[in-house]
Amino acid sequence: MINSPAEVAKNYVAIGKGKANLSIAKMIFLGLLAGMFIGFAAVGATTVGSTVDNASLAKFLGAVVFPGGLAMVLIAGSELFTGNCLLIIPLLQKEITVGQMIKNWVFVWIGNLAGGILVSLITVGGHQANLFSNQLAVSYISTAVAKTSMTFGDAFMKGIGCNFLVCIAVWMAFAAKSVGGKIIGLYFPIMLFVLEGFEHSVANMQYISIGLLCKLNDTWAQAATDAGVDFSNLTWGAMFGKNLLPVSLGNIVGGLVLVGLIYWGCYLKGTKKEA
Repeated sequence: MINSPAEVAKNYVAIGKGKANLSIAKMIFLGLLAGMFIGFAAVGATTVGSTVDNASLAKFLGAVVFPGGLAMVLIAGSELFTGNCLLIIPLLQKEITVGQMIKNWVFVWIGNLAGGILVSLITVGGHQANLFSNQLAVSYISTAVAKTSMTFGDAFMKGIGCNFLVCIAVWMAFAAKSVGGKIIGLYFPIMLFVLEGFEHSVANMQYISIGLLCKLNDTWAQAATDAGVDFSNLTWGAMFGKNLLPVSLGNIVGGLVLVGLIYWGCYLKGTKKEA
């Protein structure tokens, strides 16, 4: 009823080769869709978490909701930078080149960024139409501040932990042969990374950009100030330099080294290149 780990490894060679051979336009547009899927999951996680005052319960509720993002990515079809760190597998099988892998990462990352920011723009537009409360805007700003206040090392290490679990979730989804099985397979690793406070670069494209947009609204900015949130250092530069850069690098290490490289070594090393 499921593919074995060895079968998943073998199957991913062809899957990864297809990803590497996409046109740049398809990488960007499919990346945009994945960024939107993850972005809407992030909005949902923040929204449900803002409905309770207990911080632990808020994190748990957000973790319950967030796996819906990866479910959309894998089942609806799109390109996610973090999952594509597994492209090391077809690279080591000599089915793609280093240049193809890096090109995929770059253009998918750009597409993911565009999707995350687009979701932020849509969500903020809805908020300004009085669809949501000031409390939720304060949550967005607070989250963005927290994510841009870490040290480079902390963000990097949290990126490693996150993408180890994300790529394990992708691996488990590929093991399943049914839609239901895929959702069950990916669900718990994604839930765990949210509960454990790890950092996902694509999710952060939405989490931080929406905080930056919210602080431009005088009412929401004042509400955040009244709540004791210091957002003076929350800038677009901080989003990229203090979060997305170290987290993306950590994501690469977590997915490429701890999942892709290990599974390739265990199941494919020494096997012949696919004909």
